[in-house]
Amino acid sequence: MGASLPETVAHVRVTSLSWHQGLMCGDVQAGNYHWEFQWQFRRGKLRVWPSLGRALIYEPLGRFLERSDYQLEPGSDYELRLRSQL
Repeated sequence: MGASLPETVAHVRVTSLSWHQGLMCGDVQAGNYHWEFQWQFRRGKLRVWPSLGRALIYEPLGRFLERSDYQLEPGSDYELRLRSQL
């Protein structure tokens, strides 16, 4: 049996959604990190802040949002599995 890959569960919360503006906002927590995000889904543009540790979450969060954005609802919590240990 091989060694298992490191994994961290990131908790994603959608705090607001505007179909009219094409904008979704929320926050993400993983390990000791906490970020806020703004997803402009019509433009495919993602902003994540603060910059500390942003490189760890930016790509996986972007893929998650692109794949799931129409299924996500404000006030709901979601899990995103990262293939790294934070």
